[in-house]
Amino acid sequence: MGRSIYILSLFCCFAIFGFAQNTNTQSSEYTESLYNDVGVMPESLDENIDSLMHSWNVQYFSKKDNFCHDDIENVYFDDSVYVERLQRLPHIIPMPYNSIVRRCIDLYAARKRNLVRYMVGMADFYFPMIEQVLDKYKLPLELKYLTVVESALNPTALSRVGASGLWQFMLPVGKSYGLEINSLMDERRDPVKATEAACKYFKDMYAIYGDWDLVLASYNCGPGNVNKAIRRSGGKTDFWQIFPYLPRETRSYVPLFIAANYIMNYYCEHNICPVQTNLPLATDTVMVNKMLHLQQISDVLGIDMGELRALNPQYRHDIVPGNMGYMALKLPAAQTYAFVDKEDSIYAYKRDELLANSVQTNMPVKEDVESAVKKVTHIVRKGENIYSIAHRYGISANSIRKWNRLRSNKLAKGRRLILKIEVDKTLLSENNVSKKRNKSEKKATPVSSKCSSLARYKVRSGDSLYSIAKKYPGISPEALRKANKLSDSSIRPGQVLKIPVV
Repeated sequence: MGRSIYILSLFCCFAIFGFAQNTNTQSSEYTESLYNDVGVMPESLDENIDSLMHSWNVQYFSKKDNFCHDDIENVYFDDSVYVERLQRLPHIIPMPYNSIVRRCIDLYAARKRNLVRYMVGMADFYFPMIEQVLDKYKLPLELKYLTVVESALNPTALSRVGASGLWQFMLPVGKSYGLEINSLMDERRDPVKATEAACKYFKDMYAIYGDWDLVLASYNCGPGNVNKAIRRSGGKTDFWQIFPYLPRETRSYVPLFIAANYIMNYYCEHNICPVQTNLPLATDTVMVNKMLHLQQISDVLGIDMGELRALNPQYRHDIVPGNMGYMALKLPAAQTYAFVDKEDSIYAYKRDELLANSVQTNMPVKEDVESAVKKVTHIVRKGENIYSIAHRYGISANSIRKWNRLRSNKLAKGRRLILKIEVDKTLLSENNVSKKRNKSEKKATPVSSKCSSLARYKVRSGDSLYSIAKKYPGISPEALRKANKLSDSSIRPGQVLKIPVV
């Protein structure tokens, strides 16, 4: 009887929202089925958890709280429990509960348990500084959980289309909201500066919509797509009523935000314990007006380089470009007086050796970051339109029309589009790109020259067709399935898949 009621409730949700709920939650298919039913999942869910767990933040300090019960299995609750817990959270932004939110909670609590362990551990360090900025702008403090959805609380997160930092700003948008981005520094990776920029965006969008769900949706797909969804719905301004008219990547955005609010508060109830880190909660900032290498500070003051990098992620090459003007340098609070006392010695220490090899110190730093154009082939998916694709890649719809000689905005499913993406040259060689991709790319070796249009990928534990497809721009899960003549979406660890290269 209970199972019949459950199936009936899923059917009702299908009638309300216009999508089917797939109850098969097998490990290799869960994320892909959620993509099919709800929308495109953010890249933060595909963060390389092994890389995060071996970052300086946690690699030496991966002990668990003795008073926390940790388990590999999730604990599932009745819907009424989730409803009560969400309403118990202090919030201004609505926290409704429905089957979509339930599946997003289950995704975090079941499949992404290790990622949650990392994020809850990092929250103690990042959330206080984010909350301080949100409070300054008189914005709801629960907006901090958007960084969980955007970047999994990884300040050096870099998406495949160039969005960077905790708040995942594209380069042009970041600059338009006052962030400094050049060859030596990227303030999109500065937790405080990037939060300031995000707050300005939230204020702008709330002045337009007066509704937080629509503000969140606009942060993901842009106000143009939100306005179009409102028009297509007949003028409705409720997120859940315009849900079917939003781009696929935006439909999952608000439900995941609600799920992030839930899991970051109720992780203990799901037997998830945070990783304990040694990032100093007490920090202070000194202003630097000369060019300085972090290694100079590390050697003279005896501070671990990994700690300095974790506290100052905005400096791309370990160089603080103080010659451009006063630059903020974050240090453990206990070390700030030592820096002031030994400042002259720090500047003088191995100056020529460390700085001359990195930049020409007698030349001004170029203000604008050099860019390169990268061609990408995008295959149109069901539900996508020219505007959602333009927003996804940070380009204009008019450019897409011009590059592909389109006479209208209509796009057929499966159509291949040529896109020219402007990317920062330095990002193409940065370590954080290789950290995300090198494991898969090492295993994706070309086939013989007779089949040079294919590559191979060896399936790892936890992979799905959807997560693998995201590693290769322009490849869809369905294209992978057809290329490998799979009867369904099931794959197994160790299986070798052919990857059609577009």
